[in-house]
Amino acid sequence: MIVSNAVYPSQEQFTGLLESDFTGPVCMVNLLKFKAQAEYEDGRSTDLTGIDAYRLYGEQMRVFVESKGGEFLYFGSCAHLMIGSIDVLWDQVAIVKYPSKEEFVAIATAPEVAGFGIHRAAGLKGQLLIASRQDLGMG
Repeated sequence: MIVSNAVYPSQEQFTGLLESDFTGPVCMVNLLKFKAQAEYEDGRSTDLTGIDAYRLYGEQMRVFVESKGGEFLYFGSCAHLMIGSIDVLWDQVAIVKYPSKEEFVAIATAPEVAGFGIHRAAGLKGQLLIASRQDLGMG
C-alpha cells in the first residue's frame, strides 16, 4: 500500500516545517515509489520508465542542491523489510542534507526546480518525505 501519492509538500507542510523548532541542518528522508511508465502532465510520448524520468530530475536536483550548500548522502534500493508490515515495499530511499529548514524550502520552491521537476512528477507514483535532524547527544 502506498500511504501517499503526493509528490510535492503542501503549503501547510512547508509552513509547519518553518514554524517547527528545527535548527541547523535538516535531512530529508525520501521513500520513493515509481510508476512503471513515466507519465508527463503535458501528454508527451515517452519510452522512459518512472525511475528513468526520476533520474533525469535527480541529476539536475543534485547539482542545484549542492550549489546551495546541500549534500546528497544516500540513494539506494529498498531491498527487504526487516520490521513491521506493509503491502508493498518502497522502491528507493534517498537522504539529502540541507543547511537549514529555510534553505530546504527555498530550494524546493525555486523556479529552477519547478522547471526540471516535470521529470519528478512524471516518474513518481508516490512518496513519503520525512524531515529529520540530528539529536544532540546521539552522535
